[in-house]
Amino acid sequence: MTYPYLDYTGRDDVLTGGVKMIPIQTEKGTFRVWTKRTGNSPGKKVLLLHGGPGGTHEYLEAFDSHFPGAEIEYYFYDQLGSHYSDQPDDPDLWTIPRFVDEIEGVRVALQLDAGNFYLYGHSWGGTLALEYALAHQQHLKGLIISNIMASIPAADAFAASTLLPAMDAEARTELEALEAAEDYENPRYGMLVWEHFYLKHMLRLPPGMWPDPMGRLIRHLNRAIDQQMSGHSVFRHSGEFGQWDRSADLGRVAVPTLTIGATHDFCDPAHIEWMAGQVQRGRYLHCPNGSHTPLYDDPEPYFAGIIGFIDDVDAGKV
Repeated sequence: MTYPYLDYTGRDDVLTGGVKMIPIQTEKGTFRVWTKRTGNSPGKKVLLLHGGPGGTHEYLEAFDSHFPGAEIEYYFYDQLGSHYSDQPDDPDLWTIPRFVDEIEGVRVALQLDAGNFYLYGHSWGGTLALEYALAHQQHLKGLIISNIMASIPAADAFAASTLLPAMDAEARTELEALEAAEDYENPRYGMLVWEHFYLKHMLRLPPGMWPDPMGRLIRHLNRAIDQQMSGHSVFRHSGEFGQWDRSADLGRVAVPTLTIGATHDFCDPAHIEWMAGQVQRGRYLHCPNGSHTPLYDDPEPYFAGIIGFIDDVDAGKV
C-alpha cells in the first residue's frame, strides 16, 4: 500500500554514537540487531520497542526531547528485519516467540536487570513487551504498554463496531469494495486509508506537519514482515498477529505496569484502561487529545505520565 502526501526526502542518518550491534542466535543462524544508548542512570534504564511489525526505532526519537532532562537512560533498538538491523529473508523468523527470545538476548547483552530495567513498547512493540513480561518478568523493574490492546480480535471488533460506522459513508463503501477485491496496492486504497483513517486515528496532525521521524519510519517499514504477520488490511488483521489474545493472562503480570490509551486511537482506550485493572500493579494513562501516536499529537501528558510512572516505581510508590 502506498501513502499519498507522504513523499519524504528527509535525511537518512548514519547513527554511530552509542551504537552497539548485538548478535542474536536463531535456529536460522546468527544475526545482528542495532541498539543505541543515550544517557547514564544506574536505576532507570528503558529499552524502547518500536511498532510494526517491521517498523523502526526512528519515530521514537521523540524521547530525545524528554528523557535526557529526566535523567533516564534509554536504548533505541531496531528489531531483527528492521532498517538498521540485519534483514534476513526468511519467513520462519517472523514469529512472536522468536521476537521475545530476541529481546531477552538484547537485555542480556545490555546488562539490564530487575534493579534497573524498564521495558517500553508502543503498538506492536507493546504486544512484544507484554509477551516478554509473561515470559521473563523476573528481569523487569517496570513495564510500559502504549497504544495496544491485549486482544487483536477485540481490536478488530472495535474497528468494525466503532471506527468504520463513523467513517464517511461513500468512502467506507469504496474502501470495503477494494478490500473485498483484495486490491490493497490500488493507489485509491492508500488515499482512502490516509484521508479517512490515518489522519484521524494514527497521527492527528496536518500532512505537512507530520514529523520527519514518522516519514522515515514509513519509508523504511519492512512490508514483507508486516504483511506476513498482520495482513494487508488496516481494519482486519490476519497472520499470526491476527489471532493474538492475552486478555486472560494479564493477571499473571506482577511487575508495576503502565498502560497508555488515547481518545482518538484506533485501539479502544476503554480496553487499555481495563488492562491496567487486570494486571496486579497497574496504572492507566489517558491522552485526551491523542491518537495512536500521542508522543507527537499529545506529547505533554504522554511523556509526563511515563516519566512520573518511572519515578514512582523507582521510589517504590507503585
